[in-house]
Amino acid sequence: MDNLLFDIDWTKNSLIPAVVQESNSNRVLMLAYMNEEALQLTYKTNFAHFYSRSRKKIWKKGEVSKNFQHVKEIYLDCDLDTVLLKVVQVGACACHTGRESCFFNKIDANEKPSKPISTIDSYSVIDRLYHTIQERKHSHAKTSYTASLFAKGDNSILKKVVEEAGEFCFAIKDGNEKEIIYEAADLVFHTLVALAHKNINPDLVKQELLKRFGYSGVEEKDSRQNRR
Repeated sequence: MDNLLFDIDWTKNSLIPAVVQESNSNRVLMLAYMNEEALQLTYKTNFAHFYSRSRKKIWKKGEVSKNFQHVKEIYLDCDLDTVLLKVVQVGACACHTGRESCFFNKIDANEKPSKPISTIDSYSVIDRLYHTIQERKHSHAKTSYTASLFAKGDNSILKKVVEEAGEFCFAIKDGNEKEIIYEAADLVFHTLVALAHKNINPDLVKQELLKRFGYSGVEEKDSRQNRR
């Protein structure tokens, strides 16, 4: 296997699909993507690592949810540009929705999707809200406020961000704690809608904030000016 790793042409594809199967049942659990580092980490540790296209970083499956995937076998396809992982799923679910598999939406079927297992403690409220907002893109605008914002486009989405920012500022000015919290929540929600509209995962914002620890605001502003 280690020889095959060197045969992958990463200059042709910096990311390759990784199909994950349960080793005993061969049930397909999920599809993710790997870069060279993620595949090397998976091979060396025997735990599945992937590359998040939305967060633009390596992640270990189960690092938050504790639903790890212990890799038993690794295969490459005939073109050496797709990986198949045979794993033992540690924990109840492979999908972030709390289901056993990511493939639960059966087309033209009368059966309802399997009931999700609660993974509330596995994700921060921001992550959960962002995923919910993304799902609302596929809802009907007449039944979903969030879907109606997406349907109206940039101007309506940004108008709400500006509106909520103004109301938050007024709440701060008035000094009413409950109103401040309420308006802050509205501002966060509409900011996440704007991020979701551009498919920017809030984790990228968290990463940017982490970069700024130990870095003065003056230095950060100066470096931003230099980048322009």
